[in-house]
Amino acid sequence: MKESALKTVAQMANLADRYISAWGSEAAVPDSTLHDLLTSLGYDTRNDEALLASAEKKHKADVLAPVQVVQENEPVEIALHLGISARESDFSWRLETEQGECFEGYLQSQIVRDERSNGGPLVFSLPCSLPWGYHRLSVIRKRRKAPYQMTLIMAPTQCYKQPELDQHKKMWGPSIQLYTLRTPHNWGIGDFGDLKQLVSELASRGADFVGLNPIHALFPANPEAASPYSPSSRRWLNLLYIDVSNVREFCLSARAQQLVGSAEFQRRLQAVRDTHWVDYSEVAALKMAVLPLLFQEFKQRELLQQTRRGRAFLDFIEQGGESLKQQATFDALHQYLRADDPHAWGWPVFPEKYRRYENAATQAFIEQHSDDIQLYMYLQWIAEGQMEEVQAIAEEQGMSLGLYRDLAVGVSDAGSETWSDNSPLVLDASIGAPPDVLGPRGQNWGLPPFDPQALQHTGYHAYIELLRANMRHCGALRIDHVLGLLRLWWIPKGKNATEGAYLYYPVKDMLAILALESHRHQCSVIGEDLGTVPDEIGALLADAGVHSYKVFFFETSEEDGGFISPAHYTEQAMATLATHDMPTIRGFWHCDDLKLGQELGLYPDEAQLQQLFDDRLKAKQGILDSVSWHGMLPDGVGADARYVPMDGHLCRALQLHVAAGQSALLSVQLEDWLEMEKPVNIPGTVDEYPNWRRKLSVSLEVLFSRDDLNQLARDLSRVRMQASRQTV
Repeated sequence: MKESALKTVAQMANLADRYISAWGSEAAVPDSTLHDLLTSLGYDTRNDEALLASAEKKHKADVLAPVQVVQENEPVEIALHLGISARESDFSWRLETEQGECFEGYLQSQIVRDERSNGGPLVFSLPCSLPWGYHRLSVIRKRRKAPYQMTLIMAPTQCYKQPELDQHKKMWGPSIQLYTLRTPHNWGIGDFGDLKQLVSELASRGADFVGLNPIHALFPANPEAASPYSPSSRRWLNLLYIDVSNVREFCLSARAQQLVGSAEFQRRLQAVRDTHWVDYSEVAALKMAVLPLLFQEFKQRELLQQTRRGRAFLDFIEQGGESLKQQATFDALHQYLRADDPHAWGWPVFPEKYRRYENAATQAFIEQHSDDIQLYMYLQWIAEGQMEEVQAIAEEQGMSLGLYRDLAVGVSDAGSETWSDNSPLVLDASIGAPPDVLGPRGQNWGLPPFDPQALQHTGYHAYIELLRANMRHCGALRIDHVLGLLRLWWIPKGKNATEGAYLYYPVKDMLAILALESHRHQCSVIGEDLGTVPDEIGALLADAGVHSYKVFFFETSEEDGGFISPAHYTEQAMATLATHDMPTIRGFWHCDDLKLGQELGLYPDEAQLQQLFDDRLKAKQGILDSVSWHGMLPDGVGADARYVPMDGHLCRALQLHVAAGQSALLSVQLEDWLEMEKPVNIPGTVDEYPNWRRKLSVSLEVLFSRDDLNQLARDLSRVRMQASRQTV
């Protein structure tokens, strides 16, 4: 295949044939990668002629584009791709707004420019002032039966911010992994009941939010697939987070009470509570032994009696639509198949007749197992209700944000969201990251990406529904790898991360829709913008009102000799010392992450490992110098990093140092309050380390009974208030 044809079509598809590496040099993308990725996008790559012909067909402009996104400060100009012989007098337009208003007019009197002689469009403007929302534009042509139609999206220029953020209040709160919470009453995993308790305790101590790991739907039938960043679906919830004892039907079901009260069940419950690592299989077995009993109680008392609660459930099913039906069907079918084959980890290994949601056999399963499917709908309803209760408590107790949720960058290629022929996800590719200094082989996350052309052709429907699902019952949404709104590193199926390329997305459209949904849900947005950040995205995110992500350990500058002072962080940001992909503060200071990586064989190059140890010592010295210069170093702590251990005093000083900064939001880690060493996740590992399982070292009751931690919470509130006054 000629290079020119391949490069030409790659450019049409917004697929970059080169990029700037983490070392600052330009790197070329192999032709084989471009070929494979164009194939995954649906181009005919058999030869040059077929490729160019398929590209011409895919990129041929419709008379009226399927969707157009306009921000409130922009003119509404609509392009029509017509032949030069088409008469303007033959056209009129009609606009139906989402709010029910209707506007009409004739094209001829509103033409802005005519570029048809140069192969361009005929452009007309809409004279009406339009509200934010999703509107329907129809262009009617004489003697043509059906009108041309477009979804016209009117959006604000910036994401929503709570009044307190606009008033420069400096907030703090912990970012937690929900499954790590320990209480004497949970079922071996942190749940929504524990979250209520945590929110209440923190609200009374001055916190304004609690950040969550992704709580997306995982695999109830395969509970060991526990990564929150590789979910079955991002539109539904993880059922293991249901607080079983708090479900209304629990106290009404004699069978459930008898089962849970039995000596054997209580023994198993105590065993999973006592473990230091979440035993997902046993937790799932315990909860799924009881939850179906609660559903049967619900059916008898509420559904069959057509009570208000029963009707509320039916309304939930109607609102969930086909997406909820697909999710519940997947979970029920997966459970059904796992009963015979414990190795059925996802739909790629289902019997062939069940490998697509639309298949006749799957539809027959739906008819024959309606009760099983309704069970999983009920569980989603219960989970959503418990989430809603947590946010209501946060608001009642005066938290400015309450919960902030985390939107994972993608989904598993074996789960419910990829199980449909109508999915806009590309299964022949996965996303990841190109090689960098710490990962010379790059990263392949195994997550199928959205097809940007499919998103546009469907009016961004899947993206809009994704945002709506994740902005419910929270005050902020953190978007993992927010750089993906501009570009994603696509890797052909079965290839290494080094064999990828960047594919660019319609970032302005996606940011505008993000802003619109943000205002509708009164939900602020935080963008995790770590890693290699292209120049063009920083300003776009800032202008869109997206809070940046400032990790203290990464905010360095050679100019000032070390770590950037948090006082110089941008206000529109969340600052933190560490994240779930990093070691704890204590682990960082004692190089536990490097030592563990050495044990696991993650650093085969001894010279590279030694350089990492040397760099860590240099970083520790820079941290001490920075904290000392700002007057935050505790009395008695030496100035030489080689001889300074990480203890409670230094850990507290580091947190207060970042708290005194200018970023609107400060995220802390409960693991650091407890001076824990083991991380929750080690990037680059699968079976080498028990990721996403490590619990907190003490229960919430013990944590909030400690005087030193209560004092730390008071000090964080005090320092944040002082920072607020400095900004004002």
